[in-house]
Amino acid sequence: MYNSQNPYLSIVVASRNDNHGGDMIKRMQIFVRALIHQCNKFELHCELLLVEWNPIQNEKLLHEILPSVNANDFLTIRYIIVPNELHQKLAFSQQIPLFQMIAKNVGIRRAKAKFVLCTNVDIIFSDELFIELSKKELQNNHFYRANRCDVPNTIDEKWSVEQQLEFCKNNITKRNGKNSLYANFYDTRGILFKYRILIPFLKLLSRIKSTYATSVTDRLVELDMDACGDFTLMSKQNWIDIQGYPELEIYSIHIDSMGVIAASALGFKQIIFNTTQCTYHMEHTGGWEFNTPIDKIHFYTKKPMLDWWTVREAGIYIMENKLKFNLNKETWGFSNLDLQEIS
Repeated sequence: MYNSQNPYLSIVVASRNDNHGGDMIKRMQIFVRALIHQCNKFELHCELLLVEWNPIQNEKLLHEILPSVNANDFLTIRYIIVPNELHQKLAFSQQIPLFQMIAKNVGIRRAKAKFVLCTNVDIIFSDELFIELSKKELQNNHFYRANRCDVPNTIDEKWSVEQQLEFCKNNITKRNGKNSLYANFYDTRGILFKYRILIPFLKLLSRIKSTYATSVTDRLVELDMDACGDFTLMSKQNWIDIQGYPELEIYSIHIDSMGVIAASALGFKQIIFNTTQCTYHMEHTGGWEFNTPIDKIHFYTKKPMLDWWTVREAGIYIMENKLKFNLNKETWGFSNLDLQEIS
């Protein structure tokens, strides 16, 4: 029997009160309010673990500015505080104010539920996705991905959640992630995929390709790593099996992909939810979207980070040999520390 002390799903996010992107508080408030609403609507007991990393001195903590839950809500919220003195011990702590994937590991290690979803604070889940989660049919040794659909930041925090969801459904500017019908195709944006009459043929072609194209590089192509930091779900035991995200003290780009690769290397089965079972991402500045390639160069030279080809090479290696990355200490996620928690 699931309840507030025994939730079905733990949802892990990381943030701090620094107004990242210019309207972070607005996006976080929309995220939390929608999550409370949908947990109640679909009667799904969840806990939100919001890891507050390196809080800014003299600024309010997140539990003071975000919506709170009531005793009869199906959602509980736990704020885990990672203080500045811990942050300062990490390399490049001056250039990188929030180590997102290490922060998510903090939440994974402290999650109560059998299943753990790592996502972000500028997301709204579609009702179709929440309906699927509320079936309680998640399985061990599987990892789950959902498309991320970008929507304009003109979404209004004063609207009802239903109005916000309707706005999102009708104002998708970009879709990120693979189509569950043909995950082994490099790209599904071509003209062939626009004709419904061709879908049976494309599905058959995808099935044939999965049967005969079985090399590690083929399997790597099938992995849905596009915007996977916004939705990667598996059992807590499976997160422990892969040792969480690699705790590299660098900018987080591609580290989320390493979590998906690690799950595949241990033989876990990928499940991609259908296109309606998606997440809506509220657009903002300060992310990985750039106006020009020159802007990208300027951004990349300011922070230490992994390049994709190194990640790809390491991924092929562990998938060929059925290994873990083995980059983390046993105490990953600061599991040996008693961090402050505000519930």
